[in-house]
Amino acid sequence: MPNHPKRHLFMITDLQAKKKRIAVLGLGYVGLPLALEFARKYSVIGFDINDSRIAQMRNKIDPSQELEKEAFDDCDIEFTSNQDDLRRAHFFIITVPTPIDNHNIPNLEPLLLATHLVAEVLKKGDYVVFESTVYPGATEEECVPILKKISKLKFGSDFKIGFSPERINPGDKENSLVNVLKIVSGNDDEALETIAELYSSIIKKGVYKASSIKVAEAAKIIENTQRDVNIALVNELSMLFAKMGINTNEVIEAAATKWNFYKLTPGLVGGHCIGVDPYYLTYKASQLKHPARLISAGRAINDEMPTYVAHTILKKLNNAGKVLKNSRVLVMGATFKENVSDIRNSKIFDVVKELQSFNVQGDIIDPHADAEQAKEYYGCTIVPEPTGVYDAIVVAVKHKEYENLPEEFFRKYVNPPFILIDLKSAYYNKFQDVVYFSL
Repeated sequence: MPNHPKRHLFMITDLQAKKKRIAVLGLGYVGLPLALEFARKYSVIGFDINDSRIAQMRNKIDPSQELEKEAFDDCDIEFTSNQDDLRRAHFFIITVPTPIDNHNIPNLEPLLLATHLVAEVLKKGDYVVFESTVYPGATEEECVPILKKISKLKFGSDFKIGFSPERINPGDKENSLVNVLKIVSGNDDEALETIAELYSSIIKKGVYKASSIKVAEAAKIIENTQRDVNIALVNELSMLFAKMGINTNEVIEAAATKWNFYKLTPGLVGGHCIGVDPYYLTYKASQLKHPARLISAGRAINDEMPTYVAHTILKKLNNAGKVLKNSRVLVMGATFKENVSDIRNSKIFDVVKELQSFNVQGDIIDPHADAEQAKEYYGCTIVPEPTGVYDAIVVAVKHKEYENLPEEFFRKYVNPPFILIDLKSAYYNKFQDVVYFSL
C-alpha cells in the first residue's frame, strides 16, 4: 500500500500525547543526553544492560560525568535494564558503542545484540532508528534482517527504520546535542518525515535530510576519517620536524596566519570515534576489493604515535645519563582528551606499557579518569597523587587542572635534570634549564 502523505503525523501525535513512548537503548555519552532531551517533551524509557549505571542514573548521576544533576530535572523518563519494559515503547533509538577488536576489525556485537532486543518486542507500526556509527550499508545489511526474522514483521509496511548519526563531542559544552545540526534518514519518505519531525522538536539547529540511510552512514564515518587523515599529516610532520630541530607548534602557528590553512595539532589519536571509525571504512573497502591507501596510511601513522612518544622518552632518559631500569616517569593525564572522564581507546596506556617493557616505571595521575576502569580495561594503576621523585614528567592531556601549573610544582617531583615531555605544548617556552620535548 502506498504511503499516505500525512500518515507520519500519527506517530508524532501519539508521542506528543504520550500515548506512545520512545525507548533509547544504550545510555552512554550519546544515549543519555539524547534520552533526557526527548524526556522533556515525551515519555521515554532509558534502557541499558549495566545495572550499576541504571542505579546511578535513577539517582540523577551521569556515569560518564558529562551532565550535572539538573539535567535530569523535569524529565519524563524511566531507567531500566529489564527488556520487558521495552514492550511499552513504539519508537526505538539504538545508541550503543561500535568498537573494533584487537585486529582492528569492526565489532558489531553490541549493535546486533541491541537490535535483537528490539526485534523481540517490535510491534506493527513501530520505528527503529540507529545512531551507532557503522560502515555504509551495515544498518540495512546487518540489522534489518534481524528485525525481520525475529519480529516476523514486514519491513517497510509493518515497521520502519532510520539512521541518524550521533555528533556529540565529549567535553564540548558549546557544541552540545541540541546545538549541532542533526543528519536524519529513513527507509522511505514516510519514515524520513517522521524521524525528521521528531528530532526537529529537540534539536535547535534543525535537521538535514539525507537522501538515503547509506548516505547518512557514510557522512558520519567520513567526518572522523577526515580528521584522522589530517591529524596523521601533522603527526608525520611533527616527527619530521623533530629531526630538523624545528618546533612543530611554531610552524603551525606561522602557517595558520593564512586564511585557508586547516589548523590541527599533533597528538595521540584515541577515543571511541576518530581512532576507530576509519577502520569501519577500510573494512568495507576491503570487502569491495578497493585499496583505501590514504585512509590506511593515516591510521598506520596515528597508531605508531604511542611507540614514537615512548621511544622519545627513553632517548631523553638515556641521553641524560639515566639508567632505564631504575627510571621513574610521571604521566599526567589518562583520558583520551582533555576535561573528560572517558579512557576508552586512550593511547596514553600504550605509551606507559611500552615504557614498562624497558623496565621504566610509570605512575599515572588523572583528576577525571576512573581508576577502577583503568585497572579493568588496561591493567594499569592510576595513583591519586605523585609518589616520590621522577626522572621525567609527561604532560599527556591538557586538563584544566594541568594548565598554568607553576614551575615549582614540577621541580619538587623531579630528579635532575628536569625532563619535560609536553605532548600538547602546554608549557612551551615557559621554563628555563629544562630538557623539553613536544610533538
